[in-house]
Amino acid sequence: MILHPGVISLIIGSGIVLLLVMFASALGIKITRGWDIKSSSEEQLSFERKTYLISTLVQYALSFEILSIFLFIYTAEDIHTLLVGAMCATGSLNANSFGFPTLYVKVVAFFVSAAWIAINHLDNKAQDYPLIKIKYRLLIAVLAILIIEFILQLQYFLRINPNVITSCCGVMFSEKGKGLVSSLTAAPILPAEILFYSLLGIMIANGIAVHKTQKKSFTYLFSIFSFIFFIASVIAIISFISLYFYQLPTHHCPFDILQKEYYYAGYPLYAALFTGSFFGMMIGIIEPFKKIASMTPIILQAQRRWALYAIIGLIVFALIASAPMILLPFKLY
Repeated sequence: MILHPGVISLIIGSGIVLLLVMFASALGIKITRGWDIKSSSEEQLSFERKTYLISTLVQYALSFEILSIFLFIYTAEDIHTLLVGAMCATGSLNANSFGFPTLYVKVVAFFVSAAWIAINHLDNKAQDYPLIKIKYRLLIAVLAILIIEFILQLQYFLRINPNVITSCCGVMFSEKGKGLVSSLTAAPILPAEILFYSLLGIMIANGIAVHKTQKKSFTYLFSIFSFIFFIASVIAIISFISLYFYQLPTHHCPFDILQKEYYYAGYPLYAALFTGSFFGMMIGIIEPFKKIASMTPIILQAQRRWALYAIIGLIVFALIASAPMILLPFKLY
């Protein structure tokens, strides 16, 4: 299993990313302790040159980290054929106790890594680099998450035993099972659809308001709603969206839509959801930076642009999710 191309890429790639971020964090701590933008000393000039190096290294490293969640899911989906009882990525992730924890940490790593790149982008636009200390403190948090992720991912792949029977999605996402997932699959469809599309409408209206005004109240609301919508969308995929893709009233797996039989629709579906939710959440996160004089016009411009990106991402997600409901004859009620 460890010799699978996807597994090798993930382990080596994550290892390189971890080493680069460790190196950058060590330099970042040194820079934040001696940083003084008003100084023209040789040490300050050295810090300014080094911060360009760190930003470039970390940006490339975290770009791989952002993409690695999709590579991880693709690999989990691909290796299910090697595992007894597995029908999709659900079976692969259930092969041992490290599978789903690795996925959850990768989701967190996706958002935190993307947030660092976004904040670094904003900081580099200002001449006085006002966010330099904030972004390097955030980098320490990113490093901690990457360490946890690397350990979990390595343990997951090393502990996979192809001879051990694993649970398939039909067991985990069954209405007769126990736990939160089973409760979601057993929930009434119509109220879930009404709630989902109502929340989508609120999100789009809020996003348009942010795009036009960038008012503080709207930005914070949009950030909060983006987080809520992300969670609600994952629930909606399990509850009813997946049913329309499979044309079956009892198949709730959120991973099968990644397969060839469904035209790999899951990849653009999840990519649009992650992208739209991320830009929506970032709008409120960067709101406090408006208080910094040099950042005010930069933040206002970013919020206007990111609100548009968020709206586009969420609309694309909704269109992909709704396409089977509109185009296919299958009906749930």
